Amino acid sequence: MTKLRNLLAAGAALTLASGALAGAAQAQEFQPKTAGTVMLNVRLTDVSPKAGDSILTAAGVDTTLNADVNDSVVPTVGISYFFTDNVAVDVTLGTSHHTVKATGPGTNVKVHETWVLPPVVALQYHFAPAAKVSPYVGAGVNYMIFYGDKDLNGFKVKLKDGFGYALQAGVDIATSGKYSINLDVKKVFFETKANINGGTLKSTVKLDPWVISAGVGYKF
Repeated sequence: MTKLRNLLAAGAALTLASGALAGAAQAQEFQPKTAGTVMLNVRLTDVSPKAGDSILTAAGVDTTLNADVNDSVVPTVGISYFFTDNVAVDVTLGTSHHTVKATGPGTNVKVHETWVLPPVVALQYHFAPAAKVSPYVGAGVNYMIFYGDKDLNGFKVKLKDGFGYALQAGVDIATSGKYSINLDVKKVFFETKANINGGTLKSTVKLDPWVISAGVGYKF
């Protein structure tokens, strides 16, 4: 687990604890979630791919090397529209930069850099929309778009765009007025095919990233 995820986890625990205490005390006036609300969340996000899949020859022979992809910490934006007090559709937008490495016994070589645009559209259910602390869950789809590619160290890598799906859980902690604190976790399920050196090498890379965010929300 990265340092950022540890910090986000600690922040989530502290924020939930403070929210529970605030609920027991006299709460400041705040705007609840209601039908017709548009909610904007601006977040700091850790995109942490799983990867680590085997690199094979064109004939399917294991090279003993694996495709490894690094984490990326980026700003993201979430926009939710509430059809009812409880049900909303959420769109998460952001772009992250990743380095692909070939790793294995005695090998740790950068082969490719790429930007990824992975918009996620999810249908959410918000528990206790009128409460100060309002958790939610969601499920939806995403589409991974790779762009701005840069090949490294003599390798030529092509990554395939495509659809995946996502599960989501989070919580909004109202502060005062239209503002809130947002903590959000997504698990995106997506795999891409990596074509290396014109098909001489290949890998089916299960990225399956955790997308862990913390930020500030505003209701319109």
